[in-house]
Amino acid sequence: MPGGGLRPLTLAGIVLVCLGAFVLLRGMSFTSRRNVLDVGDLKITADEQRTVPPWVGGAAVVVGVVLIVAGAHKRT
Repeated sequence: MPGGGLRPLTLAGIVLVCLGAFVLLRGMSFTSRRNVLDVGDLKITADEQRTVPPWVGGAAVVVGVVLIVAGAHKRT
């Protein structure tokens, strides 16, 4: 690639490795909201704090490394 820029596969791999490492090292959680009761105008919701399992971070790191290697092999 003229100009020496990063290839899309390599860039996607780097992003996945960084996100996966963040999940593995720091953990990640999110809040989900669900309706508990919905009767007419009355709505009761519950917020649940959920965590992302560590294996998701590990999988992201593995896929990221595969994408980086694939991007490096495409240079030929």
